[in-house]
Amino acid sequence: MSVKQVHEVVIEATNTLEILERVLRVIRHRGFRISHMNSVQMNDCNGIKITVTVSGERSIDLLYKQLDKLFDVRKLSVQHITTI
Repeated sequence: MSVKQVHEVVIEATNTLEILERVLRVIRHRGFRISHMNSVQMNDCNGIKITVTVSGERSIDLLYKQLDKLFDVRKLSVQHITTI
């Protein structure tokens, strides 16, 4: 049986038409599953805050590095929630 880690990823990004699609594609391609997702427009009207709870067997560092490479991402944080 493999061990799955659950993490909460908070992404602050420029609110472009394609940012949500790019984030979801990176998460899927890196082998993570989304269990919860929320997005809100930030006060500056040009930004969006996306909070995603993901689980997977791979290292969260791999996902962090790939999300951080996205052009529109301004700030990124990851918090370990639990191991299942």
